Amino acid sequence: MRFAVLSIVLGLGLVSAQQQQAPAPAPSAPSTGTNTPSPGTSIPGRNPTPTTPTYDPRQQQQQFPDIQRPVFLSGKVVMEDGAAPPEPVKIERICNGQPRPEGYTDSKGRFSIQLGQNSAMFADASVSSAGNDPFSTDPMNSRGRMGGMGTNTGGMRGISERDLMGCELRADLAGYRSDIVNLSGRRIMDNPDVGTIVLRSIAGVEGKAISFTTLAAPKDAKKAYEKAQENLKKKKLPEAQKELEKAVAVYPKYAVAWQTLGEIHAQAGRNDDAKKAFGEAIAADSKYINPYLNMALIAANEQKWQDVADTTDRVIRLNPVQFPQAFFYNSVANYNLQKWDAAEKSAREAVKLDTLHRMPRAQYLLGILLANKNDFTGAAEHIKGYLQFSPQAPDADKVKKQLSDIEARMGGNTTVTQQQQP
Repeated sequence: MRFAVLSIVLGLGLVSAQQQQAPAPAPSAPSTGTNTPSPGTSIPGRNPTPTTPTYDPRQQQQQFPDIQRPVFLSGKVVMEDGAAPPEPVKIERICNGQPRPEGYTDSKGRFSIQLGQNSAMFADASVSSAGNDPFSTDPMNSRGRMGGMGTNTGGMRGISERDLMGCELRADLAGYRSDIVNLSGRRIMDNPDVGTIVLRSIAGVEGKAISFTTLAAPKDAKKAYEKAQENLKKKKLPEAQKELEKAVAVYPKYAVAWQTLGEIHAQAGRNDDAKKAFGEAIAADSKYINPYLNMALIAANEQKWQDVADTTDRVIRLNPVQFPQAFFYNSVANYNLQKWDAAEKSAREAVKLDTLHRMPRAQYLLGILLANKNDFTGAAEHIKGYLQFSPQAPDADKVKKQLSDIEARMGGNTTVTQQQQP
């Protein structure tokens, strides 16, 4: 009996992303009794003893009160040479291993964000943006960056100082390592300026999530592109399309303008126009990863699995360390091509690289591949991982039934080591 993959190759309904959990309140200090002095205190009538610092959870709780207030942060992102990135870069808050996009830099690399006000933000285009993503169960991975230059301005939801414990701020750009800003211990009234975050290129990696052809764009092309971005923020897609067409007419090697134009066509269902635009982006900058991923998504929606495999193979050669989605798409393609070993190899790499668990679907696919090899213990482990990191998935009930069947084939031994969320 071959276990079938559920809903990976079909347009899957999107589900809510996992909610960030605030750190649990610090426990109250244990009672020491009315006649027992606290450690390190002097007793009247006796020789004073030196006081020693002691940890008191009540002091920690008082030091970081749970008062919800708006928290604003600002700063600047630069490349190693001190120049601003040629394109907007995502600013991300990582709390206890869980990422939360907070905003984007402007054309000069500056950012100004209010923490937690990201509900109107689009995910980075390097994740996926070509219309309906046939692979994704995560709404944060389902669309491109169009219009995502800022954060949600509706409402003034706050965040507490204790919510920032275990949190860091970084710039997220594939192909680069970011300086880290530690937010633990940060006070609400602290200076909002966090300084300069430097992006350093990862040695040996050619593929990037930005295109340096942007630096050579003439003034008129840049102006048209910036107008397009403003229109995208206002969801004025026809106006944005016209500005992008102006930009590429002035500067045909404007890879990011071609990429964004392709996103507009793809979201409108104009796949042929989208593929042409993404192809122009690749021709302008063959190391620019985003258009390759979008081409793969269009091919997947059209169930052209060899095209998906070929395109993602190219992405993997350009950057084998920072695009787990390329390995996942490649695995799905090879699964549909019945190249089981290649599918398993890519699925394993996707799971290994997806340290933030943005693609729990990769766990599920690997589980099915292992089940079909009669490795039921490994299969159960990874399918449980999928259910753990995507508990509200629309196919959760069906997957649980598959898991039950797999566990039954293990001879009734259902004790499987579950993956633990970092």
